[in-house]
Amino acid sequence: MIKRNPLILGNKTLKEITDDIAAPIEMMPGKGWVGLLLGAKSLFLFYIITIAMVVSTGMGLLGVNHPIGWGTMIITFVFWIGIGHAGTLISAILFLFRQKWRTSVARTAEAMTVFAVMTAGLFPLMHTGRPWLDYWLFPYPNQRGPLWVNFRSPLLWDVFAVSTYATVSMVFWYIGLVPDFATIRDRAKNKVRALVYGILSLGWRGTARNWSHYEIVYMLLAGLSTPLVLSVHTIVSFDFAVSNLPGWHTTIFPPYFVAGAIFSGFGMVVTLMTFVRIGFPKFKDYITIDHMEVMNKIIMTTGLMVGYAYGSEFFIAWYSGNIYERFVFYNRAFGDYGWSYWIMVSCNVLSPQIFWFKRFRRSIPIMFVVSIFVNIGMWFERFVITVTSLHHDFLPSSWGNYAWSFYDSAILIGSFGMFLTLFLLYLRLFPAISIAEIKPILYVGKDGGKH
Repeated sequence: MIKRNPLILGNKTLKEITDDIAAPIEMMPGKGWVGLLLGAKSLFLFYIITIAMVVSTGMGLLGVNHPIGWGTMIITFVFWIGIGHAGTLISAILFLFRQKWRTSVARTAEAMTVFAVMTAGLFPLMHTGRPWLDYWLFPYPNQRGPLWVNFRSPLLWDVFAVSTYATVSMVFWYIGLVPDFATIRDRAKNKVRALVYGILSLGWRGTARNWSHYEIVYMLLAGLSTPLVLSVHTIVSFDFAVSNLPGWHTTIFPPYFVAGAIFSGFGMVVTLMTFVRIGFPKFKDYITIDHMEVMNKIIMTTGLMVGYAYGSEFFIAWYSGNIYERFVFYNRAFGDYGWSYWIMVSCNVLSPQIFWFKRFRRSIPIMFVVSIFVNIGMWFERFVITVTSLHHDFLPSSWGNYAWSFYDSAILIGSFGMFLTLFLLYLRLFPAISIAEIKPILYVGKDGGKH
């Protein structure tokens, strides 16, 4: 029998597990957390002010122009949707495959998914230029006569895909929290806390019937979430792939986008888990180096898949015999925006290769730096796809570069303020590790794998 490393360190008892995971909720926040929250909230407030200025003044504040009609809003929308993929993959797909290592990181990955989709959802609404008319996107009986949404448009498919993904992800996340809310309710030392968590726990009593219904619903939601991992970013890729623009209309986009989304999502999970381990030292016994190493292996694997897609795009352009297609990819690597292409390749293809070495896969500083590079590279991937295909049109008279402005930078950086504010509040209000799921694996890997 192969001996497996224990998934929980420190010879914990069941009570110690509950105490450790509930501690951040029940204790007063430390100075470090308060400082981070103030910084994130300041950035979030800056983000709100920037959006208000763009909405009130117009999209002209951003760099969108002719011929580049898609800019920071769409680039960052695709980036944040991609970030949300790892959470559903860890929670749903690995749950269906009974991967026990997921239990320590699944809850926080699910939260990351919800917050990333919430952050992403604002960008296409702002990109329309008239967000007060965004209700036109929904197909409801209206007073505008025969004016209906265009069901043949991939932009409308985005509305349905992303809203469905957000709804299922939030329900899946919340259902998993119910038993833990009941635990916090039962430990509450004041009436307000007991009332709030009592409402959130939906009357949970831990009976056999409660657990039976919980497991059925959780399994069904995991089954519903699994195809969404593939469908959502596939549909996002259709925004580009169904066009007739060189550099976009290629059948490799759906799997390429899905692999890239999982790649960037796991990069963000590693980044956040590093912060969680530093901020809550007791969590190191639950989010172990073994957990981090498995995620680094996934980053390395999906990084190779993304690198293969980059090479395939050039081959397809050459093999097609289309001079416009060939020009776009030559221009992508060696034109005005060649620097962004090579940043993308360096961060996404080259930097994860360090994980071939076990010593580096298990080094917290190295995996943290690589995870940052991965997310920088994935943002530049969306930048390269969007801008380099648009800035040189079919007619040289239509050529032009993206007029990057201060507001583009403010929108991009400010979105992290929204995401981090939500994430930091989550760490203080919700159990960051599933108490109900972590206890059954307490003895996994102990005694040479006999349990």
